Amino acid sequence: MKRFTLLLVFIGISFTAISQSVVTGKWKTIDDETGKEKSIVEIYEKDGELYGKILKIFTEPNEDQDPICDKCSGDRKNKKIIGMEIIRDMEWDADDEEWEDGEILDPEDGKTYDCVIWREGDDLKVRGYVAFFYRTQTWKKAD
Repeated sequence: MKRFTLLLVFIGISFTAISQSVVTGKWKTIDDETGKEKSIVEIYEKDGELYGKILKIFTEPNEDQDPICDKCSGDRKNKKIIGMEIIRDMEWDADDEEWEDGEILDPEDGKTYDCVIWREGDDLKVRGYVAFFYRTQTWKKAD
C-alpha cells in the first residue's frame, strides 16, 4: 500500500511538472482587435520562472522591418524589438494551474502590465492587466 501511495504522489508531481512546461515553445501572437498575426514569441523557463522574447515580427512592407522600442523605459529603452524580452518573472501557481506574478511589455506603447498565462487546449491565453482592467489575447502554437 505504501508503494502505491508513493507511486500516486510521484505521478501527481510528474503531471504538475508537465503542465508547467506546456506553455514553453514558440507562439504566434494574434492582435485581439484585428485578428492579424503580429509576432512569434519564444517562451522559456529560466531559474524556475517563465520568460518570453520576440523572435520575429510581421510587418507591412512600408513599415520599419527592424524597429526599436523608443517608448520603452529602463533596460529596453531604444532597443530592437526583435530579440526583446517582453515577458518576465512569471511564477507557477499550481493551485490555479497558471503562470502569474510577472509582467508583460507591449512594445507598441512601451507599457508593462501584470500578467497571467495559461493553456486552454491548444491555445495559450495571455492576460495583461492593471487593477481590474485587463485584456486577454489568444496565441497559437507556431510551427
